[in-house]
Amino acid sequence: MTKINENTIKNILKNVKDINSQDNIIDSGILKNIIIDNNLISIILHIKVNKSLYKNIINQCEKLIKDFDKKLNVNVLLTSELKDKNIEYKSMQDKVVQNNGIKPEGIKHIIAIASGKGGVGKSTLTTNLAFSLSNKNLKVGILDADIYGPSQPRMLGLSDKKPEQTSEGKITTVDKHGIKCMSIGFLIDEDKPMVWRGPMVQGALEQLIKDVEWGQLDILLIDMPPGTGDVQLTMSQRVPLSGAIIVSTPQDIALIDARKGLNMFRKVNVPIIGIVENMSYYLCPHCNSKAKIFGNGGVKQTSKDMSVKFLGEIPLDINIRINSDQGQPDKTISDDVKNSNYYGEISSQLVNFINKIDQDKAVEPIIKFE
Repeated sequence: MTKINENTIKNILKNVKDINSQDNIIDSGILKNIIIDNNLISIILHIKVNKSLYKNIINQCEKLIKDFDKKLNVNVLLTSELKDKNIEYKSMQDKVVQNNGIKPEGIKHIIAIASGKGGVGKSTLTTNLAFSLSNKNLKVGILDADIYGPSQPRMLGLSDKKPEQTSEGKITTVDKHGIKCMSIGFLIDEDKPMVWRGPMVQGALEQLIKDVEWGQLDILLIDMPPGTGDVQLTMSQRVPLSGAIIVSTPQDIALIDARKGLNMFRKVNVPIIGIVENMSYYLCPHCNSKAKIFGNGGVKQTSKDMSVKFLGEIPLDINIRINSDQGQPDKTISDDVKNSNYYGEISSQLVNFINKIDQDKAVEPIIKFE
């Protein structure tokens, strides 16, 4: 493969004209970033008008780079700071739309795994919960929605894998253990920071949902970033979530933010499936004694105070940490009976939740006029 760098790509794209302009996409300023990761070239365009008008520009970028080197894969991401009402976020391949939302055809339920606080173990829970659900013969996917700090590629042992592009222009998922995954982490170097503003992140996330070939899924888990900002609002308002699971440690400082996260979902009418207490206690690998280093019972009490279901507790276990760092959730779920039971109890309650939704849909009354 020909050795390339950012200047090489810019020289290739200098013949691509911007919309309604004599300038090329470099001089006009819509080319915001070029990410080169081995043979995958990601082009970030900061668009100014309706997305549908950029189809020709996307095709030109892809063709010119392919003509330069056929071994290169090209992914064009569109971002914008314009208000949603000025941009039509509908792809020709998408049959989405429910209450002005984004839901690729074939996905039955979308579940957010969230918390207001970072570092409480959302990503670890998401990965192991997905594996537990897969063991129950459900078709499961994970969307890593943390653009600034994606974790799923490493936690699933997929750090060296890259998505491809189908002939229809869709991005393929990267799969392991029967779990489909998509993350911005597949498109950038692990150590490269994403210096994007909120609207650019929102645009990228929408593409990671609707421009990905998810196939048929029973559940898509969204590994949410911490906080209650732009990403959380985009996901809760644009994506038809079936429900949300809140994760927190027992300590008061984490519970303060967890309550904020829970209330945000309530405010946008997303059902709360329940709350999980992660790192409930430290389980000594030598004597099996429990040390409640972050306190104990805070999440259970919060669930009572806020009238939400308590889904269970997961200990601070060194094997969970090691398996997560090494990308081996199969060892956490399949090889460790105790840890398998922790996640199995939570996944069973999630299955019961979505089964109830499906049953309620099945018995909805049908009014006929004869």
